[in-house]
Amino acid sequence: QVHLVESGGGLVQSGGSLRLSCAASGRAFEGYGMGWFRQAPGKEREFVAAISSWSGHITGYGDSVKGRFTISRDNDKNTMYLQMNRLKPEDTAVYYCAAAASIAHIRVMTPDSGSWGQGTQVTVSS
Repeated sequence: QVHLVESGGGLVQSGGSLRLSCAASGRAFEGYGMGWFRQAPGKEREFVAAISSWSGHITGYGDSVKGRFTISRDNDKNTMYLQMNRLKPEDTAVYYCAAAASIAHIRVMTPDSGSWGQGTQVTVSS
């Protein structure tokens, strides 16, 4: 099991940028597939991005963020990042980081599977 803590959320104007971080504690961070999800008020949790374990050479993105968001990981720091550029008001949500056995498991995660952080609020004003 791995414990996850997100940070870096906040209020930003449309078109701006933010970088979210997800710090992990526990064993063998590098062996986990990692990902980001988000949930806006009244909506279901949405897949944002995922990165494979170890080198992180495989990444995947939700259609709504492709070309604007970039996921990365630094195994030496036990941290995963989400660089968010060209933010839009519809990106407003609570962003959660998640860990699972592989990137394939990330894509099909449910709130009661794998490991989840507590979430960080991102608000994009128009």
